[in-house]
Amino acid sequence: MTAGAKDSTALNVEGLTKRYPVPGGEDVLAVAGIDFEVARGEVYGFLGPNGAGKTTTIRMLTGLARPTAGRAQVLGLDLARDLSRIKKRIGVVPEASNLYAELSAQDNLLFCMQLYGVPRAERLPRAQALLAQFRLGERRDTPFARLSRGMKRALTVAAALAHRPELVFLDEPTTGLDVASARGLRATIAGLREQGVTVFLTTHHLEEAERLCDRIALIARGRIVTVDTVEGLRARVAGTTAVELTLEGAEGTPETRRVAGEDVESALRAALNQAQAQGRRVLSVNTVRPTLEDAFIQLTGLEKH
Repeated sequence: MTAGAKDSTALNVEGLTKRYPVPGGEDVLAVAGIDFEVARGEVYGFLGPNGAGKTTTIRMLTGLARPTAGRAQVLGLDLARDLSRIKKRIGVVPEASNLYAELSAQDNLLFCMQLYGVPRAERLPRAQALLAQFRLGERRDTPFARLSRGMKRALTVAAALAHRPELVFLDEPTTGLDVASARGLRATIAGLREQGVTVFLTTHHLEEAERLCDRIALIARGRIVTVDTVEGLRARVAGTTAVELTLEGAEGTPETRRVAGEDVESALRAALNQAQAQGRRVLSVNTVRPTLEDAFIQLTGLEKH
């Protein structure tokens, strides 16, 4: 890799593999020799079903798990040799919040900044700005243990940004957030891109990925299926037509269902046959453009139930 390529690449991963030993049985292959690159300033989505290897990949790239094989460069530094230097330049939002239960919201942020060597004079103003940004200003003195689940999640994200990292790993960042907080966090992620910060994002909210990500890697069973833009992924399933039916549901509550086919006629016939077999009355029928969800379901080999 040339020096210029290093400068423009936030993550370069080659053959990254993780096996977990099982006593008396075969090892579990959690991540199976994956390769990918993430450009600096990019919002890179890493999507897949539960158990696909998303969190294991993040744990390896942030030094929380040791790869079984393969190599990775993070911000131009070798993961195996330069982990301590890497950790000072990245932020991590894990699946579960990892802050100190007895410290207040503000003190957790101040402590994080102290750990990362943020100058003392900058700590309090930055903590107050982050608390305001994540709608936690009125809870600045509340111990972390007494915050709601959504507030804990918001503070965990704020803590990951406290030292202004160049690369942020966000593992399901909006889990547990209310609608307003989730919207605010999405705006924050978009703002990070504008500041040139690289974001590595896993999420179960496909609409979130569709709005935010420059490119998306789909991973299934520990292997990357494909990497493309949102439009590119949609184009992969453009030949499949989807028909969306609104059916009369239990107690009169409408239910929306989507059925795919090779063309409008076959998709419509399949959808109507389904409804008829279940004795359901059709309230409306629409053809719909393929979405990221359609691409996700088809390309990862999942079946939608």
